Amino acid sequence: MSPSELVLQARAAGLSHFSITDHDTIAGLEPGAAAARAAGVTLIPGIEISAVADGRDVHVLGYFFDPDAPCLRAFLAQQRQERLRRVREMGARLAELGAPIDIAPILADADCGKSVGRPQVATALQSAGHVATRDEAFRRFLESGAPAFIPRCGATPADVIGIIHDAGGIASLAHPGLTKRDDLIPAFVAAGLDALEVRHSDHDVITEAKYRAMARELGVLVSGGSDFHGDTGYRIQKLGIVTLDSEDYDRLREKAERHKDTRTI
Repeated sequence: MSPSELVLQARAAGLSHFSITDHDTIAGLEPGAAAARAAGVTLIPGIEISAVADGRDVHVLGYFFDPDAPCLRAFLAQQRQERLRRVREMGARLAELGAPIDIAPILADADCGKSVGRPQVATALQSAGHVATRDEAFRRFLESGAPAFIPRCGATPADVIGIIHDAGGIASLAHPGLTKRDDLIPAFVAAGLDALEVRHSDHDVITEAKYRAMARELGVLVSGGSDFHGDTGYRIQKLGIVTLDSEDYDRLREKAERHKDTRTI
């Protein structure tokens, strides 16, 4: 859905403060901010950046940053080129496998500032009749180890954390219960990670308690998000089922203000 549609849904869900954290793009922030002002809600600048550690994706959330920071803009331009490379290579691999897709509309979406990658390729596979569902597309072709999977090349989590800090924001590790690389978290904290996404739609009570205890032990803060992807067949849910209490939110905001005081750009 469009940023303005998302703002209206968030307001209808009773949210007073929220963030749009698209993957590797901030194209939705400007229209989202305008819609939020009109709707009387607070939109926090946000993003979910794809990093690579040990050959696997690690998602790092950024909040409260300056969207116009030159360091962030330059980095996201590089991320966009990496996403385009993967889409092109996945398209070529699928053609070799006898499941060709038209990648031109995906590349056109990227030209409009949208984040493109495997979800859009999965939709193209479904539209071309090669699979019945997007889940099947991932399972047969696109998940790690599948025949059309193309590994990501990109920045390390430490690099991403540094970019977010230089832009005046704070960095949180997204959905650690899904990433399942607890062994790497102390190194991320040493690199400046500010928070763990303890509150998440795929974290049950036990998982949430585990990562809240880990955050306390490592001396980092707690963030939270619904990870809402819209009515796309992937994690369909209503906005507002995952929220962050005011005390945890205030700690994040206060730390972001300290980062802005020491930003280097």
